[in-house]
Amino acid sequence: MEVLVTMIKVDFFYRQLINHGTEFFSGVPDSLLKSFCAWLTCHAGKNKHIIAVNEGAAVGLASGYHLATGKIPLVYMQNSGIGNAVNPLLSLADGDVYRIPLLLLIGWRGEAGTRDEPQHIKQGKVTLDLFDAMKIPFCVLSDKEDEAAVQLDEAYRRIQKDQSPFALIVRKDTFAPYVPDAVPAPEAEMSRESAIEEIILSSAPEELFISTTGMASRELYELREKHGQGHEKDFLTVGSMGHASSVALGLALQKPELPVTCLDGDGAALMHLGSLAAIGAERPANLRHIVLNNGAHDSVGGQPTIAREIDLGGIARAAGYTEAVTVRTMEELKNILKEKKLPRPSFIEIMVRKGNRKDLGRPLSSPPENKESFMRFIAGEKT
Repeated sequence: MEVLVTMIKVDFFYRQLINHGTEFFSGVPDSLLKSFCAWLTCHAGKNKHIIAVNEGAAVGLASGYHLATGKIPLVYMQNSGIGNAVNPLLSLADGDVYRIPLLLLIGWRGEAGTRDEPQHIKQGKVTLDLFDAMKIPFCVLSDKEDEAAVQLDEAYRRIQKDQSPFALIVRKDTFAPYVPDAVPAPEAEMSRESAIEEIILSSAPEELFISTTGMASRELYELREKHGQGHEKDFLTVGSMGHASSVALGLALQKPELPVTCLDGDGAALMHLGSLAAIGAERPANLRHIVLNNGAHDSVGGQPTIAREIDLGGIARAAGYTEAVTVRTMEELKNILKEKKLPRPSFIEIMVRKGNRKDLGRPLSSPPENKESFMRFIAGEKT
């Protein structure tokens, strides 16, 4: 028996929002929402769609828009970003505080009964419970357009009545694919994977690596396999986006005798930029912070970041890093890594291309296994 596959076309959904008066959109991209995010990037217009550095900031941006216009904005995010948004949702937008009307669009990674990555399992289990606990009304968005339209009518009715947020929870494959016209990607000579390969091959045997969520950790894992190296020196921060540098700082301060490298992404670094200030203030002499900047949220649809529009190295220098450099070519990278031994804490921004290998795999070890082998190596135990 043939199963009928239903999905919402993003142009239909967007028109429904516009018809209800929603004309401003902010959030952090999510793979389940990538078709909708791509549509916004192409059609929302200048100053009507802002990709925020983190989910809490998106709530703040939307709140400011409402204060200026009186209209209802939309905030989108992956469910893993709810934690970043809890503070402004409950202490700013909530009906018991400033009563800011918001429509929330939440990608439901790790939904029970679906296969997903380890970092999404717990968040998927508790997503609906979190909204119950916050007393934010919600519904799971239907993949049928007529039913979704009715749900939106009810959502806006509740938002207008309560003057507070309402959430639409989005399952995988709710939105039909949308492929935007090709947009010129930021130019770069190196791929992220080739840059990581040069970094690990030129590093000291005892160098510890803390890698950020997304493609960088997957590439680091496969490069160790390619070169017959073990994984015990790498901690793959597969979740908690934006916190790899803080993990690296905590490690570096407790193990000053060991060199530590944080492999970060531009979107992750932007998400919690204050971590640079903490590193600069503590000035650990064994920490190297490397940001692989492709100007995109590569793991969740390739939506742009603002990292190519600002001076990350200048921010790091101002925060107190001993040295900060930006490299654009493989030759420059080799010179920095091998010929010029930067005093630490150092900040190295590497301009890389967007995208990754199509056959890129995922780590075979579980997060607990990764943690245990990493801790054994630090303790000097044989693995």
